Amino acid sequence: MTADGYSPRSAPVRRGRWSAPVAEASLRATVTVPGSKSLTNRELILAALADGPSRLAAPLHSDDSVRMVEALRALGVGIEAVDGVGTFGDDLVVTPVWPLRGGTVVDCGQAGTVMRFVAALAGFGHGDVTLTAHESALHRPMGAMIKALRDIGVDIDDGGHWALPFTVKGRGHVRGGEIVIDASASSQFVSGLLLAAPRFDVGMHLIHSGPRLPSMPHIDMTIEALAHRGVHVERPAAGEWVVPAGAIRGKDVAIEPDLSNAAPFLGAAMIAGGSVSVRGWPAHSTQPGAMLTDILSVMGARVSRRGGALTVTSGAGGIQGVDLDLSAAGELTPTIFALAAFAQAPTTLYGIGHIRGHETDRIAALVGELRSLGGEAHELADGIRIVPRPLHGGVWRAHHDHRLATTGALVGLAVPGVVVDDIGTTAKTMPEFPQLWQRMLDGTPDDTAPRSEALQAS
Repeated sequence: MTADGYSPRSAPVRRGRWSAPVAEASLRATVTVPGSKSLTNRELILAALADGPSRLAAPLHSDDSVRMVEALRALGVGIEAVDGVGTFGDDLVVTPVWPLRGGTVVDCGQAGTVMRFVAALAGFGHGDVTLTAHESALHRPMGAMIKALRDIGVDIDDGGHWALPFTVKGRGHVRGGEIVIDASASSQFVSGLLLAAPRFDVGMHLIHSGPRLPSMPHIDMTIEALAHRGVHVERPAAGEWVVPAGAIRGKDVAIEPDLSNAAPFLGAAMIAGGSVSVRGWPAHSTQPGAMLTDILSVMGARVSRRGGALTVTSGAGGIQGVDLDLSAAGELTPTIFALAAFAQAPTTLYGIGHIRGHETDRIAALVGELRSLGGEAHELADGIRIVPRPLHGGVWRAHHDHRLATTGALVGLAVPGVVVDDIGTTAKTMPEFPQLWQRMLDGTPDDTAPRSEALQAS
């Protein structure tokens, strides 16, 4: 149980070694996946800054969302779990407070959204707010955010390291104004500033000054979430945003399923054969995972949509090697990498240099783990080249990275003897992954999906 009265309702996520099950037959499965991490944490921030209460329906309950809830409660925001209709847990009712409370420590865990988004809020607190993180996440880029906040009047003591941990000396308000930032290391710098900007004294004029921004759909997601709450973001030029000071509306919001977390399940159909459907696929989404429909089609799958579900069916010609620019959807790289290992020809993935700064250096980790099983892959300056080769079993290291763990599960569908060294890393964004994966392989009816409620009222 946390100090704020929240505790896990479901059984603890299994940690440690996990033998990836082999697909013994073609798949025929329908899967429901939990809510979007990116949307859940954005809506929690906006609800905390709103002019009245909000209710988030079917939010994600995972390590990352728990970290965000704990961070906001530490800043004085009221968050209550209430009965909801979602498959995976309660709804959340958020009651904002203003100004935020200082004199607290926020542990961001491994959550990039927490460290970037809460840093932008900490200046609204009365008193010191210290941000820290799990030792495996202290390397993640934060210098651009620290500089940007100092430029608009936030007092930050980082000990000269330009990294976590650091302390924001909050004064209950933030001046705002013009910011010039190099956000090429993470689009979360832009999103964090955009989410907080309506509460700045004079709003914000944000200009990106560096190389191409990665993960633009996540910035579009942030702008759309603000628009739904009455905040209009102007975009006078590429890489430039203007946000007026003003109110953020309290609102009831339904959280979409996490389309990037659906990727391994859809990809499983291409490796094992057969078809997998994911329920609740939105007709329109700013999530990068929405690009899967085009990507998987290009790689040889048959993709269809019916009755609100997206279905991927293995193609007669097998998995096709491709050259793909994944700059807009770098988080899909691990799944596409696994598919490429079983393709008919080599694959090159590029535009993803920024994923070296994710939970781990994902480029180096993917290449190293595939090579350890006899595969061939090469690091590029801005990507990876994968050359299909016969694979053998062995240990697949997760590197404290949820997406590396699910990649190991995908490889294990076709390679006997693959053991993921810590399947518990999937709890970061999908605590139910091992159960859902086995249900997919067993063809268990979708209505028996596990209900995992990471937050409940005491």
